[in-house]
Amino acid sequence: MHIATTASAAPTRIGAPTASPSRWLDPESWRARGIPLLRDPRTLIKRLYDLHRPVARTAVVAVLDRSERPVASASFAFGEGRTDGWRCRNMILANLRLIVPDDLRRGTPTHTTVLAIHREGAREWEADDGRWMWGLHDACVLHGLRCGAFAVVAQDGWQLVADGRSGRTPALRTGRDGGPGGSTPIRAAGIAPARPAAGLPHVRYLPEAGPAPLVRPSAS
Repeated sequence: MHIATTASAAPTRIGAPTASPSRWLDPESWRARGIPLLRDPRTLIKRLYDLHRPVARTAVVAVLDRSERPVASASFAFGEGRTDGWRCRNMILANLRLIVPDDLRRGTPTHTTVLAIHREGAREWEADDGRWMWGLHDACVLHGLRCGAFAVVAQDGWQLVADGRSGRTPALRTGRDGGPGGSTPIRAAGIAPARPAAGLPHVRYLPEAGPAPLVRPSAS
């Protein structure tokens, strides 16, 4: 996917990566953007974890309604090596376009997007997280959504960046036990998209109530 313009840029800060300082956010910059706080982050992160069963190097992006109920989500592997802010943005945006219509015609967004990165090691903030944070914020602007929380799920548990809340569970499982992995296509869950979800091997539609998702054939 090629997108010619960038919707937002972060100010250059001491300690920011020199290669792409405008495509990177630190926790201070993140807080300055007024990102809304989740009321019950553990429940949400656990529900998404149970639904997508992510392994290391997997991202889960979810779209929430006004009551913070996830109406759509997608998981995708992002591979090895250092990430780039544009690449992060484009992967998030591509998955958002698959699972939920945009809110660009609305004066105020009706949905909020959250992102959880799953990786080996510790849950403390790292420089690559700043590129994902920039990518999440920019993807939300381009899809007409409100930017929400950014979470890291690692082997020692989870935490919300720039929020201070964390927990021991869920935590990243060692080994590859059913997540998307490095070559398996994404799995999506949520409301029916505006166009057929071609190429998705599994499309799961979340019920109106209850923790367990309904599993239906692909919409393609």
